This record gives sequence, C-alpha cells and structure tokens, in this order.
Amino acid sequence: MITRLTRDSLVFPPADEAPPDAPLAVGGDLSAARLLRAYQAGIFPWYNEPPILWWSPDPRMVLFPDELRINRSLAKALRKGTFDITFDTAFPAVIRACAAPRAHANGTWITPDIIAAYEDLFRRGHAHSVEAWRDGVLVGGLYGVTVGAAFFGESMFSTVSYASKIAFAQLVFRLREKGFSLIDCQVTSEHMASLGARTISRQAFLQRLDIAVDQAIPVGRWTIAAEILP
Repeated sequence: MITRLTRDSLVFPPADEAPPDAPLAVGGDLSAARLLRAYQAGIFPWYNEPPILWWSPDPRMVLFPDELRINRSLAKALRKGTFDITFDTAFPAVIRACAAPRAHANGTWITPDIIAAYEDLFRRGHAHSVEAWRDGVLVGGLYGVTVGAAFFGESMFSTVSYASKIAFAQLVFRLREKGFSLIDCQVTSEHMASLGARTISRQAFLQRLDIAVDQAIPVGRWTIAAEILP
C-alpha cells in the first residue's frame, strides 16, 4: 500500500518498504525541506502530473567517482577541449533545456513546479549545474542535488555530440576533488552504464548513502568556472 503524505509532516516511510518498481509514497509538496529529507533517505520525486510520486527503486544505479569509465572516443573529445565547462553559471537555462521535448520521449517530468523547486534548492546551495559551451552557446549540461558527500543526478541534455558526456566527466573530476563518494543515477540506464555506473541492491545503496550524507562537505555555489582535468 502506498503511503499518502500530507503537507503538515515531512516524515517518509522507510525507503526499503517501497516495492522494487512502484512508488513508495504519494502527495506532500516540493518544499526544500521535504526534498532534502527525501534525498537523505534515498527517495526522490518522479511524476508526469499531480499528485507527486516518491520513489526508492530496487536495484539502484550508482556511479562511484573512482569508477568513471572514459572510453577512447570520450578521452579524445576531452583532449580536444572543444567545450568550455562551467559550474553553477546557468542553472535556470540547464534545467529548462533538460525539460525540453525530446524525440524519444512523450512529455517531460520536469514540470514548472519541479523547475521552481529545484531553482529554490539551487539558491540554497544544494542543487548544482554543469554547463558545456561552444562559441558562447549552451550546448549541453546536467543538474543534480547534493547532500553531504552524495550527488544525486537528475537530468542531462545535449544538442551536439559529447557535450553532456564531457560535462558529466568534468562533474566527476570535481566531485573527486571535493571528496564526494557516491553519485546516484537512480534507475538503470545504458548511457550511464557506458560511463561506469552499475546497479547495486537498495539495501547496499542505503548503507552507502547513510555514510555519504553524514560527511561534512560545505554547501554553496560552485564558483570555479574552468575545466578540471584528471
């Protein structure tokens, strides 16, 4: 049975009570306090239209920063330096580009309410964006949320080849530098698997998440606006 949340309480049922492929809870709101509580517990919102659905799938796809896989073609693209990579300089543009219609998908889950909620997290220093620019034009990027030493990837986009992959690789280099230990990719994806992500059991994910979110990593905007190479 799916738990129905109210706006008066931020309490979620335990993440490990969720069915493997069905929502854990429904309702509530997208306040910053609720979103951060959810991520800290291994739960995230995902829905196309109201009500809000909260998920904790089993298995969980994750990428450990030291396991980033850079194949020959991606390494070549990184060396070419085709893109200028920045952090936290165009969050509103990135999340809206991620919400734009795509040829292989019907509609988007990144609704105006989602955009407003994550822009609020960005202003509070808990959400971040990575931007890939070519000749001053935004051509790729991604955004996600941080709690402790965990980064929760939400979405990425690319209008030219390799833009989002290079943005992601540069993100991982930065996360390594800052001491992050876990990147949550949520659900199984061939694209993320090609970059080194793998599935682990929900129990293993929650155990690693507990350790990661307890690490004291400063919250705030990432001000470096330059490529970080390994």
